[in-house]
Amino acid sequence: MTQAADLYQDIILHHSRSPRHFGTLDAYTHHIKADNPLCGDSYELFLQIGDDDIIRNASFEGAGCAISKASTSLMLDAVIGKSVAEAEALFVRFLCLVKEPGSPESQDESMGKLAAFSGVWKYPSRVKCAILSWHAMHDILQATHQKNTQ
Repeated sequence: MTQAADLYQDIILHHSRSPRHFGTLDAYTHHIKADNPLCGDSYELFLQIGDDDIIRNASFEGAGCAISKASTSLMLDAVIGKSVAEAEALFVRFLCLVKEPGSPESQDESMGKLAAFSGVWKYPSRVKCAILSWHAMHDILQATHQKNTQ
């Protein structure tokens, strides 16, 4: 394995064993459940989105494989403090990262630790694990955006 691959594996294992933002928020504005019945990953996301469309706080509960848990942990690290629009843009970029070999996002330093998932495209069954919580968050953000534009 290359040094980069070792580092990426370490990041995923660390966030799987010691996920950030694990547990229920005391005060949240949005909640959604995400399940992948094919592999058994099951999470609940809790987001606190302010009136100014900033994600103030977020957390998750549930269980799943190392990739799904680490992806959820790193996703929340990345979106807390961001606007709904910024989180939506990151969602699109993350999907490219995990689905497209050699995507520009895999070389983009602004992806930070999320780049650990740049090789997931090699394992199509694992892509669903990596994007499960991202799609759940996207559903929340879409609903928030639609509500605020009506």
